[in-house]
Amino acid sequence: MGNIATNFNKQIELLKERGMNLDYESNQIKDFLLDIGYYRLGFYWHHFEKDTEHNFKPDTKPSNVIALYYLDVDLRNILLKYLNRIEINFRTKVVYYVSNKYKNSLAWFADENITNNSFIQSIPGKTSMLNRVYTLEFINNNKSLKNHHDRNPTDTYAPAWKTLEFLTFGVLLNLFKNIKNEEIKKRVSESLGILNINKFENLMTTVVLIRNICSHGDVLYDFKTPRGLSAVPNINFDESDRSSLSACIKVISYFLEYISPNRKIDFLKEIDELFNENAKNEVIKKIITYEIKYK
Repeated sequence: MGNIATNFNKQIELLKERGMNLDYESNQIKDFLLDIGYYRLGFYWHHFEKDTEHNFKPDTKPSNVIALYYLDVDLRNILLKYLNRIEINFRTKVVYYVSNKYKNSLAWFADENITNNSFIQSIPGKTSMLNRVYTLEFINNNKSLKNHHDRNPTDTYAPAWKTLEFLTFGVLLNLFKNIKNEEIKKRVSESLGILNINKFENLMTTVVLIRNICSHGDVLYDFKTPRGLSAVPNINFDESDRSSLSACIKVISYFLEYISPNRKIDFLKEIDELFNENAKNEVIKKIITYEIKYK
């Protein structure tokens, strides 16, 4: 569309010019464009483009673009529900194990004897993770932290069991990586079925990335991990595929097994039902098979 805003009629004409076979009436297409947006739908009809000029492959239809969009939406909603279980479980274990190990350091996340100084202290030209996160705005936006500091004005930080509840999943994982005590880290990773801490961090990094994509409504169906997922004996990656969305689903399923076997069953059932229903559309079936790589 370039850098100039256009109206629905021009957008529809542009789709025609690029070779899209319009199988909806113009009013229906306008409704989709007003509801979802031309730009956002572009992330999905990009799959159907045949060249860098954004021309479409033969018989590209709006109905298939919309079907792919809603597959992505439904998949994000399913994943987000179960990723939330993993996040809460991980957060709880980090708080519990470290806080009970260091009972005299209530804000152990800011204690350089427990946590790497690179997480805690800023250096010239670079603000530390803790200083970027634990701000006055962060305190004021979270009621229990604000109440704590109102009652304890001399405290620089609230205790870990209060503070960590409000850290994002990504910041929490960053903190975990910076805990000095390897035995505690191993205890957390083993509780989720991974014996090797480095492999645990690799897999959990991808879980955080998928969580962020789902939370922010980004495109999911064609996701590929920036780095290959670590090989773990009890995760059976298909044909050595350790980067597709299907491989990530296997990792999520694996972690859920150690949190609640019943939730793992529920998760896989919902995923299967979603893909089986969408596979009735042969175009979408190919995307599930060859892009998502789910079998």
